[in-house]
Amino acid sequence: MAKVTLEQANTIISAGQLKGREMGIGPLTIVVLDDGGHLVSMQREDKSGILRFEIAFGKAWGGLAIGRSSRANETDILTREHFGVALAAASGGRIIPVAGGVLILDENSNVIGAVGVTGDSSDNDESCAIAGIEAAGLISKV
Repeated sequence: MAKVTLEQANTIISAGQLKGREMGIGPLTIVVLDDGGHLVSMQREDKSGILRFEIAFGKAWGGLAIGRSSRANETDILTREHFGVALAAASGGRIIPVAGGVLILDENSNVIGAVGVTGDSSDNDESCAIAGIEAAGLISKV
């Protein structure tokens, strides 16, 4: 099975940042992970907060850990508090369950990685992640 490449990851980040500039938001931190949760590429724009890497990573990693977007994790946690407690315990607090973490699929609908974006509202973060994935010719799963 293919994995997200460095070239694709850098395209995702550049296009995600461009979307953020078009929307007038930021500064953004964008993380791209492979399907095993390993860092492929990351950029933190000037003036990003010091925890932004951990937040972006946690959004992407949490999506991979559960097999769905961080938005879906957020929805579940809001309605099933015990699930959120269990996720936090099982992941050692690594999962950030708010929108902005999007799975990356290949042309066969296989998960090949995930993107995590932070810096603005969760909805705007998610829009930047999707724009980046699409610019790389890949499919987003929200």
